[in-house]
Amino acid sequence: MEVLYEDNHIVVVNKAPGEIVQGDKTGDEPLADTLRRWLKEKYAKPGNVFVGVVHRLDRPVGGLVVFAKTSKALTRLNDMFRNGQVHKTYWALTRNLPKQPEGELTGYIRTLGGDTNKSVCYSSAREGAKEARLRYRLLGSTDRFHLIEVELLTGRKHQIRVQLSSIGCPIKGDLKYGDKRSNPDGSISLIARHIEFVHPVSKQLISITAPVPDDPLWQAALQTQNI
Repeated sequence: MEVLYEDNHIVVVNKAPGEIVQGDKTGDEPLADTLRRWLKEKYAKPGNVFVGVVHRLDRPVGGLVVFAKTSKALTRLNDMFRNGQVHKTYWALTRNLPKQPEGELTGYIRTLGGDTNKSVCYSSAREGAKEARLRYRLLGSTDRFHLIEVELLTGRKHQIRVQLSSIGCPIKGDLKYGDKRSNPDGSISLIARHIEFVHPVSKQLISITAPVPDDPLWQAALQTQNI
């Protein structure tokens, strides 16, 4: 676990692919519990340590996750996320080049029931589907992969994964949404790269960028940025 920012009210962690933010049926230790133990040891706290889960990242995705250390921060952050006051930017590697170097995607996403843990995206409104919007921009390309920056305008389950797939650009390693090969570690090549918001208590601007994975493909893509 890598802590990138901490104060009296919030903690921002750089989640590794494969970690879960909150407990699930696997029984694996969630990041929230790892952080709780870390805080307890760091400050030698004798009692329970408060860690509030504000938002989540899919298990195979890496990058920035914000946690609350106080109930006041949790309540305010929940409202901020719900009202679109937290700005999140993601980076993805895709095998296919988008037809346009930048644009805005609008679709309608519905989460399938049962054990599929999958979403579907429609081009027009459907019953049970919620509007999903994002902006994307091509940052650069290697000989095999393309680095795409995504800004979420809504927050739907698997939104980036399913919407990039809908334009023929599934994320590298994402078999669930159309890529042809998995990544060796089970991750997908998507990271929550940057987050920016006004601190829920101090009102200071918080702006944090996650490091690019120390992986040859990511590092090669990083060198191709044309911005």
